Amino acid sequence: MKRGLWVLGLAFAGLAAAAEPASPARLDEVAERGAKVMPFDLEKTTHVFSKNAQGGRQEVVAKDAGDAAQIRLIREHLSALANGFARGDFAGPASIHGQAMPGLAVLRAAKPGQVAYAYADLADGGRIDYVSGDPVLVEAIHQYFDAQLSDHARHAMSGHHLMHGR
Repeated sequence: MKRGLWVLGLAFAGLAAAAEPASPARLDEVAERGAKVMPFDLEKTTHVFSKNAQGGRQEVVAKDAGDAAQIRLIREHLSALANGFARGDFAGPASIHGQAMPGLAVLRAAKPGQVAYAYADLADGGRIDYVSGDPVLVEAIHQYFDAQLSDHARHAMSGHHLMHGR
């Protein structure tokens, strides 16, 4: 019993592991490309990536919960992303992070319905839940999240529970 709990604890520790930040030059490049793809202001928002056993959750929230303009832009962008992802369209992330972004090729190759991308509004932004029952696709989601955390290190954090308790 104790060994099973230890192994389960290691598995969850791996889900929560944080990605190492990219080099300062890479962070600058990604922020510059991101400003051309993401309509909201990176300095006024935070990306939150939370891995789980079924995939994970991506949140983008306004730092100022009263910033209606940023919240509207976040919601429009994430809703469009989720719809595009469901069709296999990952052009936005690829243009920011590159075609070789970890996890991207596997997610692009997934058959329709193998990964669900569910968008929802948040009071201060929006979120996309990435859900799959396929371990290969779950791992691709985790790699994709790690790449996001690394490339957006100045504007991102791991673990939605840290900010919102959701």
